[in-house]
Amino acid sequence: MAKLTAIVLLMLLAAAATAGTVVTGAAGAIPGGQQARRSRFLLANSPSPYACSKKSAVAVCLAPGSPGATCCGGQCVDTVASADHCGGCNKVCKHDRSTCCGGRCVDLLSDEDNCGACGNQCGNKCSNGFCDYAL
Repeated sequence: MAKLTAIVLLMLLAAAATAGTVVTGAAGAIPGGQQARRSRFLLANSPSPYACSKKSAVAVCLAPGSPGATCCGGQCVDTVASADHCGGCNKVCKHDRSTCCGGRCVDLLSDEDNCGACGNQCGNKCSNGFCDYAL
């Protein structure tokens, strides 16, 4: 148990150290207030600081700044709001108008519990993203 605790602490320290090396703010600024330019190729092909595995999912995906607490396909994701992982890994919202609200795929134009935005409840009817009282 002590070894497991030590490993988790080391992983958290490594994640914190990695998060601290990201260039942001004034450190990456050029005189005159402009941001330093970065290569799209390097950004697209660099490993994500939130890459996870079954063993590292708890330490990496629960770290501050992580996009979500669930490890899906090697990346930390938010299964409550992600349209590609809505309610679980690889559960894609299939329709073009679908949005992930609270882990469910909903149509914001007609769903009475999520009318126009997640969590916006209507009294009776949702039509084109507006509640009946707004018509």
